[in-house]
Amino acid sequence: MKILVTGGAGFIGSAVIRNIIDNTQDSVVNVDSLTYAGNLESLSLIEKSERYAFEKVDICNRAELDRVFSTHKPDAVMHLAAESHVDRSIDGPAAFIETNIVGTYTLLEATRSYWNTLSQDKKDAFRFHHISTDEVYGDLEGTDDLFTETTSYEPSSPYSASKASSDHLVRAWLRTYGLPTVVTNCSNNYGPFHFPEKLIPLMILNALDGKPLPVYGDGMQIRDWLFVEDHARALYKVVTEGEVGETYNIGGHNEKANIEVVKTICALLEELVPENPYSKASAAHSGEDGNINGFESLITYVTDRPGHDVRYAIDASKIERELGWKPEETFESGIRKTVEWYLNNKEWWSRVLDGSYAGERLGVKG
Repeated sequence: MKILVTGGAGFIGSAVIRNIIDNTQDSVVNVDSLTYAGNLESLSLIEKSERYAFEKVDICNRAELDRVFSTHKPDAVMHLAAESHVDRSIDGPAAFIETNIVGTYTLLEATRSYWNTLSQDKKDAFRFHHISTDEVYGDLEGTDDLFTETTSYEPSSPYSASKASSDHLVRAWLRTYGLPTVVTNCSNNYGPFHFPEKLIPLMILNALDGKPLPVYGDGMQIRDWLFVEDHARALYKVVTEGEVGETYNIGGHNEKANIEVVKTICALLEELVPENPYSKASAAHSGEDGNINGFESLITYVTDRPGHDVRYAIDASKIERELGWKPEETFESGIRKTVEWYLNNKEWWSRVLDGSYAGERLGVKG
């Protein structure tokens, strides 16, 4: 099978592509416009595979999308391209409306045009898999409530509202035009190759450099954390085995308050890099009392973001029951793997932080 993956240079998209190339015989066409969060270096391990192709294309560019479909003739689309950072959506919502809504519409229309040229057998086998977020549901009131596939939409931010809009478009294209679509909504992802603006990599890298670890409000916002490689396996299950018209919620079964996540990272760093000047061990060795709490002393509480949802939690029983998927990583195993990856891959994240990775967007090596 040949799968067209949009946003394949992003965090989740690159994990999906690595999973497909490493663990299946399928081919991948990566369609990515390489905005700031797109990083082809996240695909360096598979980029020379004969089953991988890259197209630098914006999903809002219909003519280019038509060319890609005509050239590569995919059997399925996995649509991950999106603007995804809540803070950025608050500061500048226009890009989120353009990419997440207009881009999804343009991709749907290009896909539909291509799909209509296929034989009936290929039409029936084709899938358009839209990857979305649990943030479309808003937040949960009680401590025991969970998001299910039938939870009503109540998005709180420009980001989540734009993703909710794209979900509705995808379902409408199935209902109106018969395009065989499937939707997944996932909880917070974490793991290797995560762009440093997001909570977990930001905390790791700030701590290593002795910078403040900014925590919104009281830090008690709860998220369900999903290891990105578990998510990639789930997404492949859905695109190959999911039922047309169905929605599948994908979660990690790992509810953690933000402050607990940050303190867990601090504890792991105390264990893994005791020689770091900001660790407890270094403070004790130097005889200084100022850093007696080590990395935790860097935690700084900052003003909460506007409209900040308090709790997300996913009921992922449907995908386990119907497709046989469940996460392999606990939060404890996944966060350890993540911290260790950042400690062992300074070249990747340092090129992101200094901007040199961006040279690929201009066609040059940084």
